[in-house]
Amino acid sequence: MEGYISIREAAEKWGVSERRINQYCSEGRIPGAERFGTSWAIPESAEKPGDPRKQKKQAAPPKPKKAPELFPGFMPLINTPFEPGRCMQTIQKMKAGPKRDIALAEYHYFSGQAEKAMQETEVYLTAADSGIRLSACWIFAYSCLTMGRIDHARYALDEIKSTLAADGQTASPVRAMEAFVAFGAAVLLHLPLPEEMPPAEDFLPLLPPGVRAFALYVQAHYLYLKEEYSHSAGIVEAALAMGASAYPISAIYLHLVAVMDYMSMKQTDRAQRHLLTAWEIARPDDLIEGFGEHHGLLGAMLEAAIKPKWPEDFKRIIDITYRFSSGWRRVHNPVTGHDVADDLTTTEFAIAMLAARNWTTQEIAEHLDISANTVKKHIFEAMRKLGIKNRKDLKKYMLQ
Repeated sequence: MEGYISIREAAEKWGVSERRINQYCSEGRIPGAERFGTSWAIPESAEKPGDPRKQKKQAAPPKPKKAPELFPGFMPLINTPFEPGRCMQTIQKMKAGPKRDIALAEYHYFSGQAEKAMQETEVYLTAADSGIRLSACWIFAYSCLTMGRIDHARYALDEIKSTLAADGQTASPVRAMEAFVAFGAAVLLHLPLPEEMPPAEDFLPLLPPGVRAFALYVQAHYLYLKEEYSHSAGIVEAALAMGASAYPISAIYLHLVAVMDYMSMKQTDRAQRHLLTAWEIARPDDLIEGFGEHHGLLGAMLEAAIKPKWPEDFKRIIDITYRFSSGWRRVHNPVTGHDVADDLTTTEFAIAMLAARNWTTQEIAEHLDISANTVKKHIFEAMRKLGIKNRKDLKKYMLQ
């Protein structure tokens, strides 16, 4: 049976004061020590407690390695967290120079002012700084698409490829950016994906947080196009829960793809919650571009939730839709050979999209709070314009 020693004996054994032994016992740092009245009995086999400061230092986990900074200056506004309503203040706080100019161009593009964004980025298409040049080309390409200047848009996309090639094909950050740009362009324009795409887990960690959040939107959009709606929605929910909500532009686009997913699954309540959340983020800074870009995929949710309460904003969104979709089709149709409908009104298109997704006339009527006869008239008119005779053929002409 193990014996015990007194406080005095422990102090002599370990070369410390009796007061320190009392402190050790009171703090529970000597396993097996037992109190007897005002004193302590200490197991003979007990070892002197170590310095807790040294123990904490030794126990501290190693700091994770910081990912290499990828093209500093790339899309600075997307990469900057700010509170809704403080977008312009955030830009104004940036140091004067190319980075702030690019951030302002981002704001103008995402607020539906494509012509301003195009003018502001054109001067940086050949900038010496790779991050600034890539940002300028990216914004310029999509601005030109909206403005109907397709040749200019193609030039900017080619310039992106040249920039990445010049910066080194084997460097991991360069390959990460190449994957993001190529994957993003293909998904957002509904074009064939590049033949060789690295797995998302290989390039996502190399992207800065705001761009990474936008890349997750692209990934979710890709899964939506593959009709993997639950998987897509899961990525959105996880991205928002893990901090993407701090980056308003990326958060808006994530919420919009969630609307697309939940409408495809006929979960209209969840779809509406995501749409209104996106609207709450966007409206204070007028960041409405994404709503216009996604109109055809949102399942008439803009008509149901935005038009009744914000009719003037809805009109502006529809104007963006017409301009963006016109340029989009001029790139999409020739490359894919798909004749996506281009002569329907936005209302006809939205209702035809729901019909193509197997929504019944009554379901569409209830969703939009209109009569079944009105729904039938819109579908009939859409089929007449497309030269088809049944709903099954609608899917051939609708955005997928």
